[in-house]
Parts: sequence; C-alpha cells; structure tokens
Amino acid sequence: MDTELKSMNPDPPKPEQPDPASRDDGSNSKDDRPLLKSDSNRISSTTGESIEELEKKFAAYVRNDVYGPMGRGELPLVEKVLLGIAVVTLVPIRFVLALIILVVYYIICRVCTLFSAPNRDEEEEQEDFAHMGGWRRAVIVWCGRFLSRMLLFVLGFYWISVSYRDIELPDQNKSSSQNEGKDQSEEPGRLGAIISNHVSYLDILYHMSASFPSFVAKRSVAKLPLVGLISKCLGCVYVQRESKSSDFKGVSGIVTERVKESHENSSAPMMMLFPEGTTTNGDFLLPFKTGAFLATAPVRPVILRYPYQRFSPAWDSISGALHVFYLFCQFINHMEAVWLPVYYPSQEEKDDPKLYASNVRRLMAREGNLTMSDIGLAEKRIYHAALNGNISLPSVLHQKDD
Repeated sequence: MDTELKSMNPDPPKPEQPDPASRDDGSNSKDDRPLLKSDSNRISSTTGESIEELEKKFAAYVRNDVYGPMGRGELPLVEKVLLGIAVVTLVPIRFVLALIILVVYYIICRVCTLFSAPNRDEEEEQEDFAHMGGWRRAVIVWCGRFLSRMLLFVLGFYWISVSYRDIELPDQNKSSSQNEGKDQSEEPGRLGAIISNHVSYLDILYHMSASFPSFVAKRSVAKLPLVGLISKCLGCVYVQRESKSSDFKGVSGIVTERVKESHENSSAPMMMLFPEGTTTNGDFLLPFKTGAFLATAPVRPVILRYPYQRFSPAWDSISGALHVFYLFCQFINHMEAVWLPVYYPSQEEKDDPKLYASNVRRLMAREGNLTMSDIGLAEKRIYHAALNGNISLPSVLHQKDD
C-alpha cells in the first residue's frame, strides 16, 4: 500500500498560478490541463527537465500505446474511426452488461448475508463477512469467482493465458542472503498471502476470479453503494492512513495479522497483496513494501501481463474515466497470468523481512522478464505533474494516498 511521502524537493520553484495536484494513478487528472508533449526541447516547469528526459527517468509510468501520454495524444484517423464505431456499439452494451453483473452479485451478497452478523473489530473499525462459513460463504465465493470472470469477458478479455511455472528454485548452498528458494526444513502448509505485481485495477478482477482473496482497501470503500457490501464479502482490510490515533495499528500491523491468520487458519480468507504499492506500465517491478512479509509466512508469487497493440490496459498515467472509456472501446483485450511456486522463506529471511521481500521481488522480475526500478509513488506524482504542466510540486508530494 502507498505510504505517506516526505518532500523530495526542498527548494521548488515558486508557483505563479498553482493548479490542484493530480492524485495517484491519475484518477483525478483533468483533461483540460496542458499536456506537455515528448519533445526534447520542451522543458517541464515542474522539474526543469525535458519530457523526453522525464520519460527515461520515470520509464515505469510511461504509456507507449497509440493513445500516448495520459491517453491524450494525437490519434491517427483509423483509430478515430474505430473509436467512433465502438462508442455506438461496444460501449453501451458493455456498460449495461457490466452494471447488470455488479447488481446481480450485490443481490447475491445481500441475500447470503441476511440475518448473519459480520465479523467485527471495533477497535480497528473492521467489518467483514469473509469469516462466515457454510453454504452462504460457498455461494458468495463461487458466484464471485464466476461473475468476476464474466465481467472480464464483457470487457474483452475473452481468453486469459494462465500458466503454472514449475521452476527449480536456487538452493541455499550459497550465501543465504542470496537465497531465493524455500526452506527445506519447513513442512508445506497453507499460504500466508498471494503476491502480485500491480498493473491495473483489472488485476483485482482476475484474482477474484482465480482465488477470491481479500484485498487492502481504503476505509471509504466500505461505504460505497453496491461495492461496499461486496468488499465486505471479500474480507477486505480497510485502512485509513491519515489516522493519528495512538491505538491504530497501521496498514502493516493489520495486514500482518491477517496474513498470519490466513497461514494458520484454513477457514480464514486468503490475503492478496500488491507490495509495489502502486501501478506501473507492466514492464517494470517497483521496490516491495514489507507488509506482506512481516508475518514470515509462505507466499505465492503471481506475475500479470497485458499484451496489447492499440490500448494498454495498464493504469499508469491516465485518468480513471478515460481508462475505462478506452477499455470499453477496445474490441479485444489480452491478459497473461504466470503462477510461480510457493516461496518458503529461509530463517534469515524470516529474521529480515526486507531481505525476504527483496528476494521474492528478484525472483518475480527474473521469471516475468520485468525490469527492476528503484522509483516509487513520489516519482509517479512528479511525472504526472510534469505532464499536466503543474508547477506546484510541493502540493503534489504532500497529497494523501488513495
């Protein structure tokens, strides 16, 4: 999950007319802002660098599809024609079908949770129906997996390439700090969490269809119409980063408890975590946060890729509304999922969660042919601000995480 950021630019230029800062993943970016084009002679007023230099520096967030930076590049005539056809054919059909699927699943969740008390943690303001057993839980899980796959189908993911890679993890005869294999002395058991790279909000739909795990979400999600109840049935861990309460455990504390519970209790919901904390364009792997590894439980790495020709499903530097629109207009979308073997941490990795996270990250980068990058959410905001011509860099860096 994203964490609070400190200022990275102690002496930023004074803004003449500060614009509201764009938020993470460009979800609140406004299309009426000036888009700085990739021109080596064009200098970003935010950083003093050309956009071409910024694209090299922040390559993990650069869109390389037909639609260009922020999804607002100049389109060829053929693409405009295809968009026009999709607007009057695909978009309305997909919107109606997607809404029907969402409403149907909400009704299923509502019926299955009637007269059932949710699992509560008043201290941490957590509430879920994922600990509910019996036929109700079975119906929620089965219908959730099926309808999630149907929703992906409606969005153009007609075929999803899924492979289970049976690789031989390196042994431990070398330095244990370089270990990327499992501890042979540990008996195989239940997973603590599924670990995945983060490319798009579509990742969540795939994992719901594959294993129906719990996710980490903002506390406000629990109050959303339709989605709120569904998130409780998933067993989402709700977090509120701006909380200053002394008894608030924070994201890592809650996640660690849930991962331990998942590992030790077969009836507990499985946790699914994106340790990068934000999305990329799918070709890079950002540094991992340690929240998923503090419990020292085994994890199952999964690598997601979205091959494309016209529109990239990656949610990197494009507004949420524009991304959904282009996704609805794309006739066919592609997704690949590679499941790696269960990763059992060595004793040294158990003693050092940062080492554990680093080794899992290196394994995923190697097997997924991903480039490891040392940038993070702060650099993503800088890049977004540069594309939007936003010169108020301090306000960008001090935003609350979504």
